[in-house]
Amino acid sequence: MVENKSERVVVGIDGSPASLEALRWAIAYAERTGAEVEALHAWQIPTTYGTPVEVVPGERFAETAERALKGSVAEVLGDRTAPVVVPVAEMGYPPKALVERSKEADLLVVGSRGRGGLAGTLLGSVSLHCVTHAACPVVVIRAAE
Repeated sequence: MVENKSERVVVGIDGSPASLEALRWAIAYAERTGAEVEALHAWQIPTTYGTPVEVVPGERFAETAERALKGSVAEVLGDRTAPVVVPVAEMGYPPKALVERSKEADLLVVGSRGRGGLAGTLLGSVSLHCVTHAACPVVVIRAAE
């Protein structure tokens, strides 16, 4: 007997309005299809013009990223207990981390605009990188205007 494996949806989360809309979309999709949702927040140590920013003693970037991610998931899920959303915070370059996760996903969901600002304009869009490099279909969600 072949066991049915649930569809796996990975969502890129950075706390921006577009990423929260992407999470809402993925949750609604999972409610209809029974898919599992993984909310991925990839973070990096801040840099200024290519050099790391001086780290304040006691700063814990991993804990801060995890706390922010869990806050975003709680904001979108509210009191609901289903579908299950697994929050994953990991250190890494966000476009690369999302593309790597897409190799084991059935669907990748990202927002159209994140917190990139000028750096996002200069370095390119995370969503565009995902669309052109992901190993699975990609859904790009626009933030409500």
